[in-house]
Amino acid sequence: MYYLKFENGDKCPWTLGKILCVGRNYAAHAKELNNPIPSAPIVFLKPSTSAVPLDQPFSIPNNQGEVHHELELALLIGQPLSNCDEETGRNAVVGIGLALDLTLRDVQNRLKEKGHPWEVAKAFDGACPMTPFKPVQGLPDHHDLMFTLERNGKVQQHGRTGDMIFNIGQLLSYMSKHFTLNPGDVVLTGTPAGVGPLVSGDQLKVRLNDSLEYQSQVL
Repeated sequence: MYYLKFENGDKCPWTLGKILCVGRNYAAHAKELNNPIPSAPIVFLKPSTSAVPLDQPFSIPNNQGEVHHELELALLIGQPLSNCDEETGRNAVVGIGLALDLTLRDVQNRLKEKGHPWEVAKAFDGACPMTPFKPVQGLPDHHDLMFTLERNGKVQQHGRTGDMIFNIGQLLSYMSKHFTLNPGDVVLTGTPAGVGPLVSGDQLKVRLNDSLEYQSQVL
């Protein structure tokens, strides 16, 4: 079972709920996978059982084709959100961290060709390694957050929230109009360009601005 925690050691009062994910929220990433730019957020879910710590070594499936990393900003929700406006959504964020939206890319491509849902490729056990969360009081300056993934000492992905197609407030408002977000839910906000396969033995380092950094290894 994955336990939510803050990077300063403070206890988190909630258990992990649902993990809400956004597809194609960076134009360059949509283009690298030959996908159209969406006119509205593309939202899908990962269950809490998909979460594992990103500050520890983690394993990946080894018999279902390529497993791609997709580094994303992760937002911890601290109050219920239902049909909210953008400011209310931003003010409900109590923690910010990073997560890998691991994707069985070969499986996903086959599902997409058949017009089937993606969950088998996105929601498997261990599909969402997450860091501890940095405590925040809402996200007033949410346009200039930068995050990076290094794989074996080389920068693989670098994202900036100002490059999002739909910003954080827009995402949270949109989601809340379709389903309630509860304290303990986590929102992943999309991945920048540079996704690619992971293999056993890869050394990873993730960084958020200059305030959050963690290392891990693929088993």
